[in-house]
Amino acid sequence: MVAGYSAAQVRAAEAPHLAAGEPLMRRAASALAAAVRRELRATDAPAGPVLVLAGTGDNGGDALFAAAELADEGVEVTAVPTGMRLHPEAGAAARAAGVRVLEADASEAAALAERAALVVDGILGTGTAADSALRGRARELVAGIIPVVEHTVARVVAVDLPSGIHPDDGSVPDPTVLRADLTVTFGAAKAGLLIEPGADYVGELEVVDLGLGDELAAMTPLVERA
Repeated sequence: MVAGYSAAQVRAAEAPHLAAGEPLMRRAASALAAAVRRELRATDAPAGPVLVLAGTGDNGGDALFAAAELADEGVEVTAVPTGMRLHPEAGAAARAAGVRVLEADASEAAALAERAALVVDGILGTGTAADSALRGRARELVAGIIPVVEHTVARVVAVDLPSGIHPDDGSVPDPTVLRADLTVTFGAAKAGLLIEPGADYVGELEVVDLGLGDELAAMTPLVERA
């Protein structure tokens, strides 16, 4: 049985750990990097290339810290910002590790996806607004990449949740969403990952334990699925 919690519940569970200075983002990023390594081995492409779509917030930070870890090991990684900036610390770590950061347009991003072994969707996480649809540059990039990954061997790994689905109710207000082969979610499953139509975009679901068990035990999940 998998319990699905709201974004607010997961943030509340994380709060005392963050206040205590626990490096939750680094733990999440290391788990994400490990999942990407497994996926690359499964595709017989352990050295990539990997394309990371990096949003401006913590979701992009998770993806970029994971990218830095992979690049340090010799994996070819290109990160494409989907907004006007990158998570400062994670962006610096990625560049220092040799990740190529490229301000690509939709056609350039599609070309990168075409040669990639794996695409990491690190655009939006649980900080999504009430309307979770992608907008602006992020939407343009994803719209260009979707037909490519649908017709290549490239696999898609979503960071915390596929960008564009609502974390609480699984709604998908705009179908411009990268359908994941694997979603690596942190701390607890988000309810929207277990509810259709959002659940249809998740692929395999991996829940990374961040040590939130005691806090979550005191909460009632929004949904439970076998």
